[in-house]
Amino acid sequence: IDRKKDKTERKILDSQERAFWDVHRPVPGCVNTTEMDIRKCRRMKNPHRVKKSVYGLVEEGTQSQSPIHTPSHHCRKGTKEDVEKEILFLNTQLDRHCLKMSKVAESLISYTEQFMEYDPFVTAPEPSNPWTSDDPSLWDLEASKEPSQQRVKKWGFSLEEALKDPAGQELFLKFLKSEFSSENLRFWLAVQDLKRIPQQDVAQRAQEIWAEFLAEGAPSAINLDSHSYERTSQNLKDPGRYSYEDAQDHIYKLMKSDSYTRFLRSNVYQDLLMARKKPETEQGRRTSLEKFTRSVV
Repeated sequence: IDRKKDKTERKILDSQERAFWDVHRPVPGCVNTTEMDIRKCRRMKNPHRVKKSVYGLVEEGTQSQSPIHTPSHHCRKGTKEDVEKEILFLNTQLDRHCLKMSKVAESLISYTEQFMEYDPFVTAPEPSNPWTSDDPSLWDLEASKEPSQQRVKKWGFSLEEALKDPAGQELFLKFLKSEFSSENLRFWLAVQDLKRIPQQDVAQRAQEIWAEFLAEGAPSAINLDSHSYERTSQNLKDPGRYSYEDAQDHIYKLMKSDSYTRFLRSNVYQDLLMARKKPETEQGRRTSLEKFTRSVV
């Protein structure tokens, strides 16, 4: 009897929890961590775009709304179309993706713990915190070509973090050259630069990228699937900054699933990671000793 009672209570609590988050959901434009893992969101190209709308299917150009915020029309009786829409909405609600709060909390905690040491407001950085002092030494260290152990360790979090750091990007490019696949990263970087150059140079640069990486007999040909190739060739009839969006996304996923995993296991990355640990530890001890000496004096 107790077990059945506990099961019933759990179902009631779960229903209440779902109802609570239906009402108190994040504002439009924010990632809803109750419906999608935050770690997956940051790896996605468009984290706010979900396969199914949270509050049912919507027509193009309209925004989905919570039943709580949907204006009710009591002036007329529901028609057959209204009933059909309500049935469609309820069926979609049954099939929507939803995460348990325990999983949401676990995901947020692990994400926060992973990046905690990189937040200067939570963990005091060495040699000083530029947010609370006038010492820019930390910015100089972050911009240097000699990466610290913290920076090297961060490259292992995701391919995105490795490509953000110029030193990590350079090391990953050297690794790809050793595997004779550097054209993938060079294409990805060329498309990134295309998005930033002046508008009057976009068309010419887009054609140059096509000639170098995608044209027949290209000197640095990349491997694209037929769908991405067709979409890209259609986009180049009217070239713009985002003509290579599909091709870039395909190459990024290819590097992430194949080359990046081998890069993390390679001697190039592992040796650099281990080489930075010892000097960092000794430097940390010297810094701690200097602080202690200054406090005593």
